[in-house]
Amino acid sequence: MRRRHSLRFRVAATFAGLGAFLSLIFAVGIWVAARDVSQRLMDQTLKSELDDYIVRRGRNPNALPPNTATLRTHVAIAGGDLSAVPEAMRELTPGKHEIDIDGAPFRVLVADQPGGSDRYYIAFNEERQQRREQWFLAYLVGGALLMTFLVAVGGLWLAGRVIAPLTDLARAVSQAPADNPPRLGADNAPDDEISELTRAFDRYMTRLSAFIERERAFAADVSHELRTPLAVIRGASEVMAEDASLDEGQAKRVARVARAAVEMSSLIDAVLLLAREDDTPVEESCDCELLLRQIVERYRVLAVQRANKIELVIEAAISLKVAPALLSIVVGNLVRNAVFHTDGGSITVSLHRDRLVVVDTGIGISSDEIGRVFQRYYRGASSGGAGIGLSLVKRVCDRQHWEIALESRAGGGTTATLRFI
Repeated sequence: MRRRHSLRFRVAATFAGLGAFLSLIFAVGIWVAARDVSQRLMDQTLKSELDDYIVRRGRNPNALPPNTATLRTHVAIAGGDLSAVPEAMRELTPGKHEIDIDGAPFRVLVADQPGGSDRYYIAFNEERQQRREQWFLAYLVGGALLMTFLVAVGGLWLAGRVIAPLTDLARAVSQAPADNPPRLGADNAPDDEISELTRAFDRYMTRLSAFIERERAFAADVSHELRTPLAVIRGASEVMAEDASLDEGQAKRVARVARAAVEMSSLIDAVLLLAREDDTPVEESCDCELLLRQIVERYRVLAVQRANKIELVIEAAISLKVAPALLSIVVGNLVRNAVFHTDGGSITVSLHRDRLVVVDTGIGISSDEIGRVFQRYYRGASSGGAGIGLSLVKRVCDRQHWEIALESRAGGGTTATLRFI
């Protein structure tokens, strides 16, 4: 998922966008108004100069027309020679016009003499005016960019001031210990939205702390209350196993009770370890070869009962930084599933330097089920368990950052690969 920008950046970007939009609106408005005023001034100048010349020429036919660096005046006498009038002006009708003469832009006013047949042309050279307008436009664009930059900087600073309480709150929550959360809100805090959010966090962390305390007490009670009867069951089964008067069937049932007690002890240890926080450091190491031999021997009797052959292959004797109970629950579930779902076949448990592989020739897993076997309480069509074993395996692997993968097909056996990353 693509990472979104920080709230501070988004607020600053919003300010910058708003500043740019308003600056653009003002710049366009000023530009349109200034250009309109410029056009009006040029038209007023042309009309004033032309009216003045028409009046002067009426009094004195030899009066000089207004000709300057920017103004040109021409008179077309009715029935006279038009060579003095530029060709671009000759076909113009009375009114205002925009034309080019020799590549230069001109604004032309054409008028007929009142009560006469003469036609007057006065042209204003717009080159200088257009250059001034271009410079003015450049100033407007520069001002808009400067305003956008200043608004963005101001928005970034203001966003930092506004979001600072949220940043402090996030830091306090992230650093708060789960077993003893601090009180985040202050008694003299202002009654605003941030304070309300802080008080909501305080209430939530109080409830969370109480929940964690209840869970810790429950785990301690379960550990204490279950370990004692399990120890009694294991001791009694060991005593009964030494009784020479037991027949073969009774001895198998006693052995089964002993195995169930051992499995239950391992399961309790693993569940209690999983109940701890994920970042709890692991101080102990686990001898993988020794643990694998114990688990394989634990299920060898069951494998023989199902006419299976179970084999352990140690290609690399390794030691892992993991609680033995956690590795035991993973390997035990994988081996037990392989034994339970194989009849008259073989199970091979191989330990490599970077992985553990359990291969069986059993009934396999269909393509519809293999993607769901790690879900809690999911039971396949041929499963005889409660749907907890493989979900525990997945939880342990996630906690230890291991990879667990199953390859199987219906009727073709299953290969479970546990990679130690």
